[in-house]
Amino acid sequence: MNIPGFQRHRVPVADGVALHTAVGGTGSPVVLLHGFPQTHLMWRHVAAGLAAEHTVICPDLRGYGASDKPADADGTSYAKRTMAADVVALARALGHERFALAGHDRGALVAFRAGLDHPDAVTHLALLDVLPTLDMWEVLHGPTAAVAFHLYLMAQPPGLPEELIGAAPDLFFGHFLDLWTREPGAIPAGVRAAYLAACRAAVPSIVADYRASAGVDTEHDRADRAAGNVLRMPVTVLQQDWGAALGYDAAALWRAWAPDLEHRTVDCGHFMAEEAPDEVGAALRKLLSR
Repeated sequence: MNIPGFQRHRVPVADGVALHTAVGGTGSPVVLLHGFPQTHLMWRHVAAGLAAEHTVICPDLRGYGASDKPADADGTSYAKRTMAADVVALARALGHERFALAGHDRGALVAFRAGLDHPDAVTHLALLDVLPTLDMWEVLHGPTAAVAFHLYLMAQPPGLPEELIGAAPDLFFGHFLDLWTREPGAIPAGVRAAYLAACRAAVPSIVADYRASAGVDTEHDRADRAAGNVLRMPVTVLQQDWGAALGYDAAALWRAWAPDLEHRTVDCGHFMAEEAPDEVGAALRKLLSR
């Protein structure tokens, strides 16, 4: 499956790693990063709208979809720092030294790290339904943390999570597609099947991505917090009202990282680019005008 009107490319971004990427439109570049358990197809509605005014670049992240899935020999292959470097290399390979960047879920964590590590490349930053990794772990406590059981499962040492998830991948990944979608029709059967097939073929790399967020990613966030590093570009955050459910002030947590912040809660499910594409597209256009 592909986004109508977009061309597919396979772009080398690191030694032995190429990203499957859909590119469409003309104008200033916008890179859109997908979340879990999805591929670049999650942006199909938003990307088509933005392509009227922008060059829109939608990769499958390293380890997901049709992109390469390198082994994680030393625990850094799926660090968000590594994955962020992929995104900058992708944009440069397509001729763009500077670009706007939006990410959802796992892609938002990659986008967050790209904004911190590559402020001269990222002009505007949009982050959908996520908290920075360090803050995420700090707000999960007690019985309410059960909502994030998958984070703890995939944080375990190599072996157990891969075996458990690999034994019933469609049940595991399909659980999140069902649980986190308020409007089931937003993910049609064909798209759902494509997501499940992609995840089924990527269990080790998806687990490695999550495992990094329980280790090296927190180390990088902690170092930036200690150094006072913040996001220097205009930032928009769209989130469900998880703070009310889990007892934290999401806007305040984000403001500590992003001085130039617009934070909004949205009235839809987690997969907001598919459930509320017009709202997401409007928020991105507003961000790009700042």
